[in-house]
Amino acid sequence: MDFQTSQSSQPSQSPHTFQVDLRGLVDLLSHHLYSSPRVYLRELLQNAVDAITARRAEQPDAPARVRLYVDSQAGAALRVEDTGVGLTEADVHNLLATIGRSSKRADASAAGIQEVRSDFLGQFGIGLLACFVVAERIRVVSRSARTPDAAPVEWTASDDGSYTVRTLPHDARPEPGTTVHLTARAGAGEWLTPERVLALARDFGSLLPYDVRVGDEAVTDLPAPWDRPYPSPATRRVALARHCHDLFGFTPLDSIELDVPLAGIRGVAYVLPSAVSPAQRATHRVHLKGMLLTERAEQLLPDWAFFVRCVLDTDSLRPTASRESLYEDETLAAVREALGERIRSWLTGLAAGDPERLAAFLSVHHLGVKSLARHDREMLRTMLPWLPFETTDGQLSLEEFAQRHPVVHFTRTVEEYRQVAPIASAQGVGVVNGGYTYDSELVEALPSVRPGTVVAELDADTVTAHLDAVDPAEELALSEFLAVARARLDPLQCDIALRSFHPLSVPALHLDDRAARHEQARAEAEAQADDLWAGILGSLRGGAPRARLVLNHLNPLIRRISSLRDAELIGTATESLYGQALLMAQRPLRPADTALLNRAFIGLLEWATHGESDATGDSSGGGF
Repeated sequence: MDFQTSQSSQPSQSPHTFQVDLRGLVDLLSHHLYSSPRVYLRELLQNAVDAITARRAEQPDAPARVRLYVDSQAGAALRVEDTGVGLTEADVHNLLATIGRSSKRADASAAGIQEVRSDFLGQFGIGLLACFVVAERIRVVSRSARTPDAAPVEWTASDDGSYTVRTLPHDARPEPGTTVHLTARAGAGEWLTPERVLALARDFGSLLPYDVRVGDEAVTDLPAPWDRPYPSPATRRVALARHCHDLFGFTPLDSIELDVPLAGIRGVAYVLPSAVSPAQRATHRVHLKGMLLTERAEQLLPDWAFFVRCVLDTDSLRPTASRESLYEDETLAAVREALGERIRSWLTGLAAGDPERLAAFLSVHHLGVKSLARHDREMLRTMLPWLPFETTDGQLSLEEFAQRHPVVHFTRTVEEYRQVAPIASAQGVGVVNGGYTYDSELVEALPSVRPGTVVAELDADTVTAHLDAVDPAEELALSEFLAVARARLDPLQCDIALRSFHPLSVPALHLDDRAARHEQARAEAEAQADDLWAGILGSLRGGAPRARLVLNHLNPLIRRISSLRDAELIGTATESLYGQALLMAQRPLRPADTALLNRAFIGLLEWATHGESDATGDSSGGGF
């Protein structure tokens, strides 16, 4: 028997309707969908505003009021009244009693529209269900503006999933609109206190387009601070700074207008007064058609713009199901790019017309601008005269440094820079410290925005080449000393070189590069590995240059040490010079380096405490 025959032989079954456990659903909402019970008030305001919007679409002169009243004498209770479109008894059965259905979506479907009308805030039909997060009972009294002759209707629901519907006399609600009554559930009374309701209403609804009040206290505060007229730019700056302090708790360095008409965005970005880590995700305050959507929007701006905090209102971005964050889609990507371009334009404007404010900004947030300049050659070209870099000539911009030096040498790590900076500076070699975040990338990108600039990574060979060679006859006379010194440092994968250089106060310079350090690490791992891994690591041995300890022949201490005759004392002195050079370069010490320093220190103490010997082979006391 084939599948189709089998299917047709089965008795027909009528479909069943899902049974919803309302208590379980409320628990799901409160613990997983919503971040806090506070969103119940946003849902109430949202429903009221959408109802008024729907009525005004048909009756443009209809009143637009939302009133919230807290009844502390009746326990913890809240009443929310609106002058919106209202509901008939059929609407109540179809909309309030059906979880997941939205009156906004129903209106759009009735009009043959696939998308929900953009004038409405809500899109997911959760509505009053969210109020069960704080309420044990919800009572809705409503009268329809579309059907004026219809009697008012009352819908009462409990958090156990039961509800009742009944019609009321016409005088129970003479005017169209809806009133929602909430009775707090056990333990949730704090969310319905007068102070809490007023604070939440102002937080969520300060930019709503209608007259919203808690008792006699106004909630809305329009126009928004960034849309208000001001007597002068200075007055505007002061007012926005005050707004930022009230909203975010800091006084900004500056404010940036965010106006993207095509995306329906108006707002302001506030520049942080102190540096923050690029890894710290910036959070922004986003209103959707006047209603606060989230205070923690992370994906609103490009990653490089971590130095600003935004507050804005939009009518184009999509919220997620909880309406507490933004949905990642093409619209949000376009908005992110547009806002990034606005911040970029602000920076270039400062560079062109207000260098003092730009300098104040870069002194705090140069890292963010460097992050942007890595990917934006035009921004790098604009900021080239302003971005600070650590160099052997002091804190300079790359533009000024390149004007001074025909070759822009740089190091990739701070440790490498610290090794060579004093010596390179004395030899007239200009070096940029590329070890800080983004710096080496920007130095390497310099020729792309400054044609003709030569950029080269500084390595040990380049530094050594700039040091003066010692007279061959003098170096030959010190061959025995150099042989003993090389033998002592050979186990540390370090060579010895003798040069003359300034400053004279530096007895020795430790030089290596990344290739030398990698070979050093490989050799250490090979020495500690078993036979199998030692063979594998041995096969990876390369011809990379080894680290080197460059002794300064002009230094008096080096001259005295090179005249020693005792091989053991020469070895101890060489190890001491090696350790001191590592410490001067502020390099992290390996276990072998630490052991060497301890051994050299103890050795020197032994020589100092066991009597003075004629280490140089004469009576003049040529030791240290």
